[in-house]
Amino acid sequence: MSIDRKNLLLYAVTDRAWTGKKTLTEQIEEALSGGVTCVQLREKGLSEAEFVDEAVKVGAVCRAFGVPLIINDNLSVALASGADGIHVGAEDMAVSEIRARTGRDFIIGATAKTVAAARKAEADGADYLGVGAVFPSPTKKNAVRIDARQLKEICSSVSIPAVAIGGINLSNVEGLSGCRMSGIAVVSAIFAAEDIASAARELKRRAAKAVEE
Repeated sequence: MSIDRKNLLLYAVTDRAWTGKKTLTEQIEEALSGGVTCVQLREKGLSEAEFVDEAVKVGAVCRAFGVPLIINDNLSVALASGADGIHVGAEDMAVSEIRARTGRDFIIGATAKTVAAARKAEADGADYLGVGAVFPSPTKKNAVRIDARQLKEICSSVSIPAVAIGGINLSNVEGLSGCRMSGIAVVSAIFAAEDIASAARELKRRAAKAVEE
C-alpha cells in the first residue's frame, strides 16, 4: 500500500498504557471506526515474536478499513508481519538503508526536527515526515520542542507530506492552522479517551480545518 496526504490527516500512534477493559486491537478498531487514517504500532515492551503477533492482528483490522499500518522502529517486525511500512527516528536505521532493502512499495516515515533533516530524509527516500514535538508531550517528556514557525518551515521545505506530532489534542490542534502539514499524529488524545471513536471523529474534523487553512 502506498501512502499519500489523505492517509496522514489523522495518524494514530498506539500506546498500551491506556488499555484496560479493552485490548489494544479493540481500541484500534474503535479509532478506525471514528476516522483514523493511519495507524503506527509502537511497542517498546514486547519481545520480537510478541510484536510480530500483535502487528499481524492489528494489520488485519487496518486492512479491513483500508488504512496503512506502520511499525515503529523495527524493520524485521514490519517485514515479518506484512505491515505497510515503518517509521524511524534519527537514532534508528537510516532511511537510505531501509529503502535499499525494501524497494519502492514499502512506506518509510522519518522524524525531522530541522529543515536539514527533512531534506535529507526526502533525498534518502522517505515517503513522509513526522515533525515535532509541537506541544509538550505526555508520551515523550524529554522530546525536543519546535514552534509553529519551525513546523511551517520544515513542512514547506520538502515535497513529501508531513504530520505534526507531540502533545496534540482537541484543545490545541487548531493552533497549528496554516503550518502546511498534511495532518496530525496523536497518542493519548485518542487512546486515553473514554469514547475513542468520538474523540477520533472530532480530532479528524479539527485536523481537516487546520490543514485547509
